[in-house]
Amino acid sequence: MSQMERIYFFHREVLKKRYPNTRTIRDEFGVSESSARRDIEYLREFLLAPIEFDRARNGYFYASSGFRLPFENVPEIIAMLGVLHKMAEEAGLSALPEVTALQERLSAILSPESKRLVNAIRFEKIEAEPVASERIKLILDAIQQGVAICFDYHKPNGEKSRRMVDLLRLLNYQWRWYLVAFCHLRNAMRIFHIPRMSAIELTGERCRVCEIINENLDSLLNKSFGIFKGNDVKTVKILFGGDAAAIVREQVWHPDQQLEDTQDGLVLTLRVTDFTEIIMKTLQFGSRAQVLEPEALRIEMTREIERMSHKYKLI
Repeated sequence: MSQMERIYFFHREVLKKRYPNTRTIRDEFGVSESSARRDIEYLREFLLAPIEFDRARNGYFYASSGFRLPFENVPEIIAMLGVLHKMAEEAGLSALPEVTALQERLSAILSPESKRLVNAIRFEKIEAEPVASERIKLILDAIQQGVAICFDYHKPNGEKSRRMVDLLRLLNYQWRWYLVAFCHLRNAMRIFHIPRMSAIELTGERCRVCEIINENLDSLLNKSFGIFKGNDVKTVKILFGGDAAAIVREQVWHPDQQLEDTQDGLVLTLRVTDFTEIIMKTLQFGSRAQVLEPEALRIEMTREIERMSHKYKLI
């Protein structure tokens, strides 16, 4: 049993006006009376409990009403802590020493009932791409210090290059980590997939990116659907029928999306910079989704479906 579990037990005994003392903790948990005294002192000194000793009853009581232990009877806050804990695990941050220490501190002040609530929260992710905690730490250090970094970048097509960048945003998209940065090699903003970065080094050189780029960056990132960003934005309309319409109606693909009911189904309108991701997203609905515009996207969809059909032809 942890110290906090003993304190929560002792606290409940006080609230029930049972006037517990050090022997109460000793008998319940099998610890020494000196440990029990330290528990009570922790309750008084660090948790600021208004606890006093009643010599006539040989036990402790609260001198004023209304005292509560941290997170006691506040399931919403406990749930939030649980979500943050699980998100840190799923996002690959739990291995960082600072995060581990924080999780241990939070765990130490939770009651047994609170821990049950935290353990009841579960996250699942697919297509996971773990990131070494050392990479995240180096990037966080660079952002905090305001210095540029160098790294080797490996594209899926096998192309490799050495980049030097000014860091703008650390982006988690669909449980994958990306770095939004101003690339010195391309002299433009680029988004780098962190698992493809290696040999990261802090240069010590102050970021020289124009402040105007940084100030307007969020509006640029919010301009279109998907991980691909840029100024060449195209408007896409997709018609969903059957149960796909009901599913999409409950989803938010982009904050600026528009939904319109028609005789044929639900039309989703949004803006994209690149067709790659919207093609994959649309194909997951099969025949229940149909691209209406632009024509260039319809052509790309047709070609992709033809390639898929060729692979699935019976021999």
